[in-house]
Amino acid sequence: MGRDKALLETAGVPMWQRQREVLAHAGAVEIFLSVRPEQEWARRATGFTAHLHDALSTGGPMVGLTAAIERASHPHVAVLAIDLPKMNAEWFAALLAACAPGVGCVGRRGDFFEPLAAIYPRELKWLLWEALVRGEFSLQRLLADAIARQLMTVREIKATQSRLFENWNSAGAA
Repeated sequence: MGRDKALLETAGVPMWQRQREVLAHAGAVEIFLSVRPEQEWARRATGFTAHLHDALSTGGPMVGLTAAIERASHPHVAVLAIDLPKMNAEWFAALLAACAPGVGCVGRRGDFFEPLAAIYPRELKWLLWEALVRGEFSLQRLLADAIARQLMTVREIKATQSRLFENWNSAGAA
């Protein structure tokens, strides 16, 4: 994209702050910010339990998810990508209602899971570690395995909810 999406603004609020507020309104008690060490703005970002840095820079979101699950003191971890400007707390409330002890929930459209606006159980850490050791960084594959093992449930995304998953992946998005 050429610039840090976390600093893009929607309604005059930087995305990092907006996403933190969405999670807080959804009831999140611990909120982590997953950032790269060179993202200096994050040092000034307030309202987070901790800042997490990826231990493996080439592992993508799976590495950040693993770090959050390892650090969390609560049984579930909600993940919200920085580039989903239309996501809301109601989506997470619906996911949470579908969770159970040791079981998280992810949205799906057709054959595609939406792993970056999902709730994961801490019990998923073993599958995450196994995938990372194998060098497999696909959350799609991981989620299929987690669902088969009954660690995750699926919430089908309705056509009216698709707008929640529109993301900013181009420089003209702001």
